[in-house]
Amino acid sequence: MPESPIPVGPAGLSRRAQQFVEAEGLRLRRRDIRQHTDVWRGHGIPAAEIERAAAFQDRWGGLALPTAPCYEGGPRVLEADCPEWRPEVGWTFPAGDCRVSTAYGFMIGPDGAFGIDAYHWTPLHASTDGWVESLALAAHARRWARTVTRIKGRAVESMDLGGFEQVPEVQGVTDTWWRGNDSLIAVYRGEAVGLDAPQCLEAHIYGGLDEWGLHGD
Repeated sequence: MPESPIPVGPAGLSRRAQQFVEAEGLRLRRRDIRQHTDVWRGHGIPAAEIERAAAFQDRWGGLALPTAPCYEGGPRVLEADCPEWRPEVGWTFPAGDCRVSTAYGFMIGPDGAFGIDAYHWTPLHASTDGWVESLALAAHARRWARTVTRIKGRAVESMDLGGFEQVPEVQGVTDTWWRGNDSLIAVYRGEAVGLDAPQCLEAHIYGGLDEWGLHGD
């Protein structure tokens, strides 16, 4: 029986993110990467790394989500592929092809972080769950905010985040979300760090949110 195109939000996500995956996502045909185990092991890839990529594929493989606010929209479809060894990083594997041509690819790091591989490895979120949570929160904030303001470069560094608390479910590493009394702020540092391009630093400020708009859970 073919797999249903309607995805099920994986366990462990917030209710907001689960609903986002199920309402906005599309499940495409999931590739079975375990069929490559013997070939990959023949190239010296450890069995544990192959299984790590396969576990990602079991949870996320074939899931297409709406475009992200930054990173030219994020991966077209979440999809693992052959693990790669990077002396300065360790074992990583691809997280899915880019939607457009970019100077970096999307990768899963040795500790499970979701990030971009540009001039150097830059983790964005501590896990793919965090990346999906950030997409869900951005979609929710856009829907309910009265105002949306985008700022770039040095103006981001001058923002006063006193009185804001970091949103934990997005598991921010380089990218973070902040919740205030009536606003949410997303800070996207990945391209600035990964491309050594401070002008790419960007923040989105979603204002005029009520309690539902701030949380959505």
